[in-house]
Amino acid sequence: MESNVSIKVLKDKVQSFCEERDWDQFHNPKDLAIGISTEANELLDLFRFKSEEDMMNMLNDSVKRCSIEEELADTFFFILRFAQRNNMDLAEILYEKMKKNALKYPVEKAKGSNLKYTEYER
Repeated sequence: MESNVSIKVLKDKVQSFCEERDWDQFHNPKDLAIGISTEANELLDLFRFKSEEDMMNMLNDSVKRCSIEEELADTFFFILRFAQRNNMDLAEILYEKMKKNALKYPVEKAKGSNLKYTEYER
């Protein structure tokens, strides 16, 4: 069940956490982007060389699931912080990107396919 917390509340929480630690000085766009990438790669590393069955077992094991959730949370933290520091509305930019993706990936071409839009037959 998803909690009903707004993105704004989450961004404010991250901002307070960082300001209490005087971390603004370290959180420029480049370093926050590096943080997003680093944490996303730590999440990815948990799944390296794992079969479908291995991954399902990981997600069903409470200790391994906790590690996965922590890396996902770390990635989300950096995404929220990047947006907060650079005055970006995550909901708005996601909606706008989805509109663009809907044009690139029309249902009649994309449904059931993992092809990139540039690979569709024209």
